[in-house]
Amino acid sequence: MAVMDSIIQKAKANKKRIVLPEGSEARTLKAAERVIKEGIADVVLLGKEEEIKEKAKGLDISKAEIIDPEKSPLLQKYAEEYYNLRKNKGATEEQAYQIMKDPMYYGCMMVKLDDVDGMVSGAIHATADVFRPAFQIVKTAAGVKVVSSAFIMEVPNCTYGSDGVFIFADCAINPNPNEEELAAIAIASAHTAKVLAGIEPRIAMLSFSTKGSANHELVDKVKNATKIAKELAPDLLIDGELQLDAAIVKEVGELKAPGSPVAGNANVLIFPDLQAGNIGYKLVQRLAKANAIGPISQGLAKPINDLSRGCSVEDIVNVIAITCVQAQGVQK
Repeated sequence: MAVMDSIIQKAKANKKRIVLPEGSEARTLKAAERVIKEGIADVVLLGKEEEIKEKAKGLDISKAEIIDPEKSPLLQKYAEEYYNLRKNKGATEEQAYQIMKDPMYYGCMMVKLDDVDGMVSGAIHATADVFRPAFQIVKTAAGVKVVSSAFIMEVPNCTYGSDGVFIFADCAINPNPNEEELAAIAIASAHTAKVLAGIEPRIAMLSFSTKGSANHELVDKVKNATKIAKELAPDLLIDGELQLDAAIVKEVGELKAPGSPVAGNANVLIFPDLQAGNIGYKLVQRLAKANAIGPISQGLAKPINDLSRGCSVEDIVNVIAITCVQAQGVQK
C-alpha cells in the first residue's frame, strides 16, 4: 500500500473539504469518522440531520458538517445557478429548485461553487447517477474532450512498470473511445501518474499489434490516437501501437519496437476500449494479487469520484484521500 500511504500523507499535508452526498449510509459514516479522526479531510454529510445522527450512533462525527439540502439557506441560490446552467436544455426554475433538493445534485453544486473541494459518492448509487449531475454542473476541464477513469495498480514482487506500479485506463467509463478520446485518456492518465502515483509517465497505447505487425481498423484507431496524443502533448513519453509484452518487457520491447522511448518500460497502459481495460485490470488484480486503487475519475473540472457499490469503509477512506490530492492541483 505504498502508493496509498503516500496519497494519504499528501491529503493530510493540505487538508481539503469533501462532501459525501450519501450522508446516512453506514459505510460512509464509518469512513467519515476515520477521515476526520486521522485528519485526512474536513467532511460535509448531506441528508436529513435526524436520520444521519440516528445512523451514526456509536460513531464520533461531531466535527462533520451536516446539511439537509431541502432545508439549506443556499437551496434557492443553487437552484438559480442550476437553472442558468440548464435553461438552454429546457430546464424550468421550478424543476431546478426540485432537482437541487437531491443530495447528488446539491453536492455537485457545492463543488462547482467552491463551497467544497470535491465529492465522493456511489456506495448506494450507480455510476450514471454519480456522473450525470457532475457532467451537467461541474463539466469537463478546459480543453478536455472526455471524462475517463484510471486505476493505480500495485503489483507485488514485480519488476515491470515502476517497481510494480502502473496506471491502467480507461477501465470503468468509456465503452468504445474514438481516436481523439483515446488520446485524451492517455494525456489525463499521465497527469494521474504524476499527481497520485508519484511516477514519471511512460505511456503505451495498447493493441494486438506492435508497429504494424497486424493490419486492421482497430489497430489504425490506436495508431491515430497515438499520433494525436503526441501532437497535443509533445513533452510526454508516449508510443504505440504496442502489444502488452512489448510495452512492459524490456527484451520483447527491444525486439519488436527497437528505438521506442517507451517499449519495455511502460508504466501507463492505455487500453483500446472498456472491455479490454476492465478485463485487464481484473486479471491483474486477481491473478497477480495486485492492489487496484480506483476507479479514479479524470477530466472533470473539479474532482468527483465514484465508489463501487460493494466498497468497504477503507475503500471510501482511500477515495476521499485521492479526491483531496486531486483538489490540491485544481486552480480556482
